[in-house]
Amino acid sequence: MKHIAAYLLLQVGGNSSPSAADIKKVLGAVGIEADDERLDKLISELEGKSINELIAEGNSKLASVPSGGAVAASGSGGGPAPAATAEEAKEEKKEEEKEESDDDMGFGLFD
Repeated sequence: MKHIAAYLLLQVGGNSSPSAADIKKVLGAVGIEADDERLDKLISELEGKSINELIAEGNSKLASVPSGGAVAASGSGGGPAPAATAEEAKEEKKEEEKEESDDDMGFGLFD
């Protein structure tokens, strides 16, 4: 991610074809050491492509990813939850009352 971020930053800054040295310089400015193997792979895969082409490719790949399925599944199970929380609240109140009654035992902690 750091290599891609530096590559895109350089392209936005006006460098239409950033080199490995350019990316190393950007990463070095913020104290990050570049991984030469990953950097070379990135440069070879992105050579000659613009930001707009990369974004269009990414959008087409994301369009095929299913989304929203988990939301529907979690929404259908919401019915019994409020009843359970009401019962838990009653139990908590009972426990609190028991704790309060322990205070009236006739002696204090430092007596």
